[in-house]
Amino acid sequence: MLTDAVRSYIGVTSERVVACDRVEAGAIRRYVQAIMDDDPLFHTQPEGAAIAPALFPVSMFRRSPGTEDPLSARAADPTFDGLVVAAGERLPEIVELRDLALLNGGAEFEFFRYAREGETVSQLSRYADITERETSKGPMVFVTIETDYFGAGDDLLLRARKTTIRRKR
Repeated sequence: MLTDAVRSYIGVTSERVVACDRVEAGAIRRYVQAIMDDDPLFHTQPEGAAIAPALFPVSMFRRSPGTEDPLSARAADPTFDGLVVAAGERLPEIVELRDLALLNGGAEFEFFRYAREGETVSQLSRYADITERETSKGPMVFVTIETDYFGAGDDLLLRARKTTIRRKR
């Protein structure tokens, strides 16, 4: 399952994607209400700019109004799992793994600083690692995608490491 063609994806990087909206106080307020975290840190600060919760930048990547929904566009394709497009990572699909079952292998986050109201956020994703392991269920391929989220001045806000597991159906 883990061929040279699949290994060649390691290190492949997406184009930088800019969130369709800047960090805004109303969106921070709704996010804070949704996660039920009333920490005063996330209210407008004395200097005027609200601070967003650490995972807020991950929720900022959605399609702009008036653009085609990439999931609906490929809804009739039985081989499309929607994972990469849905996550906003914009990485090329690993075609060689297309017919394998898809499992969530978990996510890790590393935080560097909070995003602030008014900031533009961007992200850049890459295939960080692809490995194969023999398990009691047979061979499984582990695909790790690393996504960096940047704020103003290309400051690193957070790094997400998401792992998917591919195996025979």
